[in-house]
Amino acid sequence: MIDIARIVTDRLVLRQWQPGDLDAWAAINADPEVMEYFPGVMSRTESQEWMDLFAGRAEEAGYGFLAVEAEGECIGMTGIVDVRSELPFAPAVEIGWRLARPQWGKGYATEAARAWVDYAFDRLSVDEIVSMTVVDNRRSRAVMERLGMAYVEGGDFDHPALAPGDPLARHVLYRLPAESWPANQ
Repeated sequence: MIDIARIVTDRLVLRQWQPGDLDAWAAINADPEVMEYFPGVMSRTESQEWMDLFAGRAEEAGYGFLAVEAEGECIGMTGIVDVRSELPFAPAVEIGWRLARPQWGKGYATEAARAWVDYAFDRLSVDEIVSMTVVDNRRSRAVMERLGMAYVEGGDFDHPALAPGDPLARHVLYRLPAESWPANQ
């Protein structure tokens, strides 16, 4: 059995999903503002399915999109995953996050992401981390930039999971090579 990453920062615990996380996770995924740059809000059942998928993948790999806990409560997810093979920059390791709206603006996404970047580079010896988002998602792009990730000129792409012409299809790509970390902290 693979040990699943459990990372503790100054204010957060990044850990495997627990059954008690579902209420918070479902509320996050049902919030239209949180899900603005996703195809739509999710039902409780869909949130359970995604939570189970994330937990299962973490069991296999030892890392993944895991729960973010602050003050004993699940406030979202963050982590690293191997990107889907159909993406134009695969193979790669992606970092991502999604937090409850009341937690925005507190630096939690950046704090959690920094911890995951450290983990990826120091423990997994990953050569590079990538991140992607919808072109207009300024909040996520700002986190990427605070991490020291660089926007890839000419790297914009249409996400293959979305229909051509979907307003959310166009994505930007950011990269962070291991050799430029931790100088950006």
